[in-house]
Amino acid sequence: MGTTHGYDDEGRLAQAETIEAGPTGLPRPIRRNLPMWLNVISFVQRLWQRLQAWLDLPAKTMAIASAPGPAGELTKPKALRRLERVWFSSATVKSLFDMFAEHRQSDRGEEETGWVLLGYRREAEAVVLAALPAGSFREAGIAHVRFNTLAQAVATRILRARDRQLTVLGVAHTHPGSLRHPSRGDYEGDSQWVCQLRGREGVFGIGTVERGDQEELPIVSQPTENSWQWRGMRFTWYALAAGDRQYRPIPVQVILGEDLAASLLPVWETLEYHAAGLEELFHHLNRLSVEVLTERSEDGRSWDYLSIRLPLESGQAIQALLDGPKMWLYYEDGQRTYEVDGEPPVDRGVFLLLAELARRRELCPAEENNIVEATR
Repeated sequence: MGTTHGYDDEGRLAQAETIEAGPTGLPRPIRRNLPMWLNVISFVQRLWQRLQAWLDLPAKTMAIASAPGPAGELTKPKALRRLERVWFSSATVKSLFDMFAEHRQSDRGEEETGWVLLGYRREAEAVVLAALPAGSFREAGIAHVRFNTLAQAVATRILRARDRQLTVLGVAHTHPGSLRHPSRGDYEGDSQWVCQLRGREGVFGIGTVERGDQEELPIVSQPTENSWQWRGMRFTWYALAAGDRQYRPIPVQVILGEDLAASLLPVWETLEYHAAGLEELFHHLNRLSVEVLTERSEDGRSWDYLSIRLPLESGQAIQALLDGPKMWLYYEDGQRTYEVDGEPPVDRGVFLLLAELARRRELCPAEENNIVEATR
């Protein structure tokens, strides 16, 4: 048994049908098609330097000011010591059990699954504030799981854009039966991986299915200081530092708090479909922002979309809405919104549109006016 994961402490797919109409309810005062020129690729090399100058974005402009730590005060960072305790936000604990229960009832319920843990690292403590699932694109069997690390890396980027203090703390994964301790295979991978984490130490959880009198209790119980149990499921927690010859049990406690990844869970499959393209966009475009948009109909139904937005100069912007493998691409000129002909992958659609916009800037005003008229 073993897990495969590849992150440092910073948290460092399939082609789909072309969609002809965007989702209902998207605010666009005037909707027109803006054609894409087939020869746009030939302009990319010549225009790329101009495009970069046009964007002229300061590095890491997505980052917000560091949030206060769990104590509510900004203090000078203190040296990290060996972990003595791990705190979990209450919502993250609920998410872990909910996702474990959902996995057990799925068609792949006999396989192992797992989560990457994000949060704060403080002196001799860790505070877990998010759990990122292995994903439906994972490779797994009854005795191993290989996470979809690309989707988890993109999700980590999104969350760290909101809070730069977030870091990868460790992983949790399930074991068949009631084997509550990490396996030899787990140790072989984890003992090397922890060297990349803050403090060179990680938090590791094992999820198991338990049978007993507590299975039907409506509350989470704590059989030992390093475990929780609820409705037949149990998570047992350990720490492992670089150079350790074995895992050691680590006390865990719950504090009232959010699951910072909760907003991403409804669109996780969408994130997986577009992870490679989103990673490329994040790598090249500092001002890219990502959020989840929910559209509700009059009869109470709702749809969740992953919204990608890139602000340009003079109130212009590019936006992409993603839903599963589908993509809708839009251009805002500061006054009106246009739907653009485009198809996945999302990075190709965005870069082609940027190249076309840069090409237009080189045209003389008269020719540019002719092109604008042709789109009407």
